[in-house]
Amino acid sequence: MWRTLGTTLVTLWLISLLLPPETEARAASSDPVARGKYIFAAAGGCACHTSPASEGKPNAGGKKITGPFGTVYASNITPDIETGIGRWSQEEIINAIRRGVRPTGEKMYPVMPYQYYSFMAMEDLKALVAYLMTFPPIRNRVPTSQLRVQVPNLAVPDPPQKAPRSGIERGRYLVDAISACGDCHTGKTPRHPYLAGTLSGPEDTPVPNITPDPSTGISRWTKAQVVKYLRTGERPDGRRANRIMMEVIQGTLVGYKDMTRQDLEATADYLRSVYPVRFAPQ
Repeated sequence: MWRTLGTTLVTLWLISLLLPPETEARAASSDPVARGKYIFAAAGGCACHTSPASEGKPNAGGKKITGPFGTVYASNITPDIETGIGRWSQEEIINAIRRGVRPTGEKMYPVMPYQYYSFMAMEDLKALVAYLMTFPPIRNRVPTSQLRVQVPNLAVPDPPQKAPRSGIERGRYLVDAISACGDCHTGKTPRHPYLAGTLSGPEDTPVPNITPDPSTGISRWTKAQVVKYLRTGERPDGRRANRIMMEVIQGTLVGYKDMTRQDLEATADYLRSVYPVRFAPQ
């Protein structure tokens, strides 16, 4: 009996070693913290909330973001009671993520892309909060943001309860609601077409066109090349992604590089399905 049991356990262990990462990720999705870690990765590791100067202190905030709107300092999103989100309830954290409103009622400027996160499914929001609360609390009081403009009133839809699981709809969900690709790849005025890039992206740097336009977009990229780029930052021509894109690919602890192949392929399929726009912001 014991020999049979031992053989069975060894066999199961060997099978587990052969499971692909996608299978492991799906199996872990029932655990809110594991699911939240995956959402955190697909959101680029929330890289804006880790300052380059705070090595070893993920999510402690303080990163300085400047633009025509003024200067914004990314919040401390560790569970520190005094300077982070340690006193916030789950509902208050979700309200900040998807509505841009702090527990005090103060509105955040949409450098924090809550206009995209507002489409995140409630199951993913709750899981993300569960994961954020596992980080070590770090006492770091960030400077007060200085705005030159008023915070706009943005319409926020009701979130879906469940996220799409596969196909182009899964890709759309990842691009729009989790990775918030349009926050960088779509300009900030209505005249800027969806995902067609802009001349004045983060830090006033050009952001490339990721629509399937054959001359200025990614139409000539294969699905495998899009997946490789999102994993490594390497373009088909051998050039590397810029520093800002590499931040979300690498993430803080996890980033795009840690997404499953299935999700990266769904992302590629969706990007290759959107309306092609001829625009070269480089």
